[in-house]
Amino acid sequence: MTIRAATEADRELLRELWAAFDEELGGPAFLREPWKEAWLDIQRHVAEGIALIAEADGRPVGFALVDVSANGGRAPELTDLYVTPEARRQGTAQALIRHVLTEVRARGSTVLTLEVMTENSGARALYERLGFREHSRYLSADLDLLEGALDAALPGRSYGSIHVQTDDVSPVERAVRQFVPRLGRSEGSAIGPARNGWITVHDELCDREPRLLRRLARELSERLGGIVLVLGVEHEQVVRMILFDRGGVADEYASVPEFHGPLPPGDVVALRANPTVLARLTGAEPVRVRAAARSARSPAELPPAADLVRDLAGVLGVSGPGDGYSGAEAQPGALLIRHG
Repeated sequence: MTIRAATEADRELLRELWAAFDEELGGPAFLREPWKEAWLDIQRHVAEGIALIAEADGRPVGFALVDVSANGGRAPELTDLYVTPEARRQGTAQALIRHVLTEVRARGSTVLTLEVMTENSGARALYERLGFREHSRYLSADLDLLEGALDAALPGRSYGSIHVQTDDVSPVERAVRQFVPRLGRSEGSAIGPARNGWITVHDELCDREPRLLRRLARELSERLGGIVLVLGVEHEQVVRMILFDRGGVADEYASVPEFHGPLPPGDVVALRANPTVLARLTGAEPVRVRAAARSARSPAELPPAADLVRDLAGVLGVSGPGDGYSGAEAQPGALLIRHG
């Protein structure tokens, strides 16, 4: 086996090795780099850093890349190390690392760092056996889950309801049975009888989780191809209304647009109810919408959120969300769905 420096002439050879490495590594999609971007990094390593190829019987069986840029005084980093399956357990990885050490020492460094995915147990075991020790962790978070955790830390109860613009309960029932189990461990859902052209949906889990309530409303609107209204109170302080049309947001309103933090001026304006859109899609009177959908910079400047949401629900011709899932269960004619 031989170890040699890689050159730009090795582009296709490195592409094959890199593609096999990327496929085997897997992991979250957002961590996977397209080849075009990967090649730019490899070119930089070839020109300024360390880029090595391992060969056995004239065939490439592995490669190693090291970033030696002194950005912020950081030590050289082993950014990539890969050995093909047939060349493993033959000392190929150790040989590559030994050559890396020689190159790094020649550049005056006494430390080598690397980053390894948690799921890559084989590589982690190798590095730990060779003396690498964990000093930091690289973490990621799904934005919906992160938002939910941040919201959960705020005081006050959240509650809401979904209203589907239809008199036909059957497709609503089918959609609820399909989508709710995907969102979490809900005990059950309650679908109320049609009232004023709307069918109300309450769910034991989604009613108290604003992000899940919005997701369910969007799913119902897209699946049913129609108008779906989500109406709720967040943390007993903010009234939120979103009107979906075939899965897209037709209008959105928040009584305190900047409750969760500063927003660009355009976003603040966008979170004020649009009476024209609401009148066209729900039949509500524009004048009454303007009066009910009030906005302010803080909850203290408005009436209690419970009063605001009740007034807005009345203007839109739907039942308010205040009773929640437990209250909806007791409604005459309500359809109850158990999910667990």
